[in-house]
Amino acid sequence: MDIKNPKTNLWWNYLAPDLKELFLESLLLLEKTKQWNDKFHDYSFVVFPAAKAYEGVLKHIFLDLGFIDKIGFLDKHFRIGKSLNPSLDRQHQGRDWVYDDLAKHCQGKDLPDKLWETWKHSRNLAFHWFPGEKNSLSLPQAEERLSMIFDAIDAIFRVCRININDKIK
Repeated sequence: MDIKNPKTNLWWNYLAPDLKELFLESLLLLEKTKQWNDKFHDYSFVVFPAAKAYEGVLKHIFLDLGFIDKIGFLDKHFRIGKSLNPSLDRQHQGRDWVYDDLAKHCQGKDLPDKLWETWKHSRNLAFHWFPGEKNSLSLPQAEERLSMIFDAIDAIFRVCRININDKIK
C-alpha cells in the first residue's frame, strides 16, 4: 500500500479530524527525517502519532460494531492491547476483550491477528523499554510500521462490514 497519500483510501472520510491529523503528522515526520543530515538511533517518534491514531480508529470501530459500549469507549482504563490479545487468559477476558467478537464478525482469526500484530509491533514494542531487548526502530523500520498500520486499517474495512459512509464523531 502507498502510504504517501492516505486520503485516497476509502476509509479516510470515516476518520475524525484529529485522527487524520495524527496520521498526516507521522507522514510529515517520515518525509522530513529522510531529508535530515542528522541520523538517530531510534525513529519510533515517526510512528508515534500514527500509532496513537490507530488506537483511536480501533476504539471507534469497536464501538461502531457494538463490541464495546459508550462507557467502555470513554473509559480511560480501556486498553487496546488487552482487548486484542489472543493469548489473554480467560480469567482476564472481561467485557472489553473483543478478539473473539472480531473473529466472528470479520470472517475468522486472520483480521484480529493482523490487528494484534500491528498494535504489538507498531505501538507496544516500539514505545516500551524492555530489559535485554533492542526495540529501537531504524528509519526504514519506522516506515514499515506506518505501512503496517495503514494496511491493518485497510483490512478492517475490506473484511468487516463497516459502513464507510458513517463518520467518526
